[in-house]
Amino acid sequence: MTMIGTVIKPMHPEGRKFVAAFAAATVVLWLIWAPLGWIGLGLTIWCYYFFRDPVRVVPLAEGLVVSPADGVISLIEPAVPPTELGMPATPLTRVSVFMNVFNCHVNRAPVPGTVGAVAYRPGKFLNASLDKASEDNERMSLKIDMADGRTVAFVQIAGLVARRIVCFVEKGRRLDVGERFGLIRFGSRVDVYLPEGVEPLVSLGQTMIAGETVIADLSGAARPGGMRRD
Repeated sequence: MTMIGTVIKPMHPEGRKFVAAFAAATVVLWLIWAPLGWIGLGLTIWCYYFFRDPVRVVPLAEGLVVSPADGVISLIEPAVPPTELGMPATPLTRVSVFMNVFNCHVNRAPVPGTVGAVAYRPGKFLNASLDKASEDNERMSLKIDMADGRTVAFVQIAGLVARRIVCFVEKGRRLDVGERFGLIRFGSRVDVYLPEGVEPLVSLGQTMIAGETVIADLSGAARPGGMRRD
C-alpha cells in the first residue's frame, strides 16, 4: 500500500465514457471562460471518483453475509422479497444500504453461490432512502442459491438521481462472496433479504463498505475470520 494508492483508485470501465464526456465538456468550457473550465475540471474529477473501483479485503470465514454496497444502513425491517424472484411470500429481514453520489457504486455479492434468478422491473425514480422506493422504483432483483440450500435475495434500486442499473451477471453464474456483480449510476440503494431466522449484525446509520462489512452471520454466531484481497 502506498500513499498515492490510498488516494488514486482504479476506475471501473463503465465510467470511461462518462469521464471522457466530462473532460470534453471541460475543454469547451475552458475555451469559453476559464472559471467555467475550473468548474468542469472539478466535475470531471468527481465523475472519475464516482466510478472508482477500489480493491476490497473480503472476509474468508464461511457463513458471513457482507454488504453489497458502500453507504449507510437506512432501513432494517421485515418485508416480502420482490415477487419476480419467485420466492415464498414470507416476510424476511430486509437490510437497506443507501448510497449517495459520493459513495463507490460498484456492487458486490453478499454471499457465495449460484445466481438463481435475475429480474429487471421498470419503475419510478423516488428518493432511494424512502421505504416505498423498494416497491415503486426501477429495480434489478437477484437471488443467490447457496450450497447449504438457503437463498439470499438482494435488489439494486434506482434513486432520485440514478437513471441506469447495470448488472454484470446472468442466471446460472457462480459468484464468490464479495465478487462484483453490478453498478448503479449516480445515487441509489441496495436491499438484502436475509434468510428466515437470521438476525442482522448492523444498526441504522452504520457506515458500510461493499465486500467487507459483515451484515449477518448465517451460522448464528458472529466470529472473526481470515481476509482475502479482491
